[in-house]
Amino acid sequence: MRRTVAFVVNDEPGGALARRAESLADRLRPDSSIIVLCRGRRKVLAILRFIVNLADARPEIVYVFDMGYSGVLAGVFYKLVSRRPLIIETGDVISALARSLGRTAVGLWLTERLESLAFAVADRIVVRSTTFQDVLKERGVENVVVIPDGVDTQIFTPRQAGCLRADLGLNDALVVGVVGTCRWSPTLNWCYGMELVEAMRWLIGEPVKGLIVGDGDGLPLLKKRARELGVADRLVFVGRVPYEELPEYINAMDVCLSTQTNDLVGHVRTTGKLPLYLACGRFVLATRVGEAARVLPEGMLVPCQGVIDPDYPRRLAERIRELLHQRELLAEGMRLRQIAREMFDYDLLARQLKALLVEVVRTKHGE
Repeated sequence: MRRTVAFVVNDEPGGALARRAESLADRLRPDSSIIVLCRGRRKVLAILRFIVNLADARPEIVYVFDMGYSGVLAGVFYKLVSRRPLIIETGDVISALARSLGRTAVGLWLTERLESLAFAVADRIVVRSTTFQDVLKERGVENVVVIPDGVDTQIFTPRQAGCLRADLGLNDALVVGVVGTCRWSPTLNWCYGMELVEAMRWLIGEPVKGLIVGDGDGLPLLKKRARELGVADRLVFVGRVPYEELPEYINAMDVCLSTQTNDLVGHVRTTGKLPLYLACGRFVLATRVGEAARVLPEGMLVPCQGVIDPDYPRRLAERIRELLHQRELLAEGMRLRQIAREMFDYDLLARQLKALLVEVVRTKHGE
């Protein structure tokens, strides 16, 4: 009998989590009836909408994507009423992330309570890195399974992007790029992409250009910093691009950056962008932190000391300069595509999730 599973997604339709949910749902639907419910912008109202939809669908399992309060509270309520299994997936230690983002004392307290509730009530916690699993087991959370960030390796493939590079004025340069949401952290005075802006100051006069793909409240501050450093003409900010165009933009980069803070927040993350870089066969420079340090070859890792290492951009620039003068090394990026297939392909992840769903149902029924 086909089981009904509700994917409750703490994200808007079209967002990164929604795409992950749909990618997994498409691969599971031959064997299961999958309902995907996305939150939308109104987070509080979404709780009620989720509960109504769950009561109507009566799924055998509820799977919540991300530890946002809308989906978690709705999932917990449905579990308590229906006595059916609840699985909660998260890619972050949300209490640590809240501190990093400078949440208020009240906001931090509420985040910690939400995290504790999820760990206590969920039948399984799914995390997206082995480091995260280790951290939770050390805290006594035993029901933890790893299903990492994913990529469709049939869509994200190596391809020529010469026309796009020409349109963006990137020809005849080594292009170093990042893809991601530039969310500003007032506590750290930092956001995603700042490492590239800061590194460019050490590359003035070299044929190197930066490409930043993504939006967020930190974007104006990145542009301001670029002007202060006198490197604004060496950086191209394209904002957010449609998902279907993302492979071409990644392929327009010679080197992709994957930077995480050297703290608990960074240690547990893979980041959804790293598998995309690997699948496109790009050369990656990443901080020697978390999952990136586990899956990437040593030659692609850059040491980072502490949460914010003021010397990291200089070390990053040194590595970029090495690649500029030894461009043959860039070909090593093609070997990463095999890692994408073996560890992050959605076909593989869907099989892992299918096995988890079967195991949870059997455990619930005492089989």
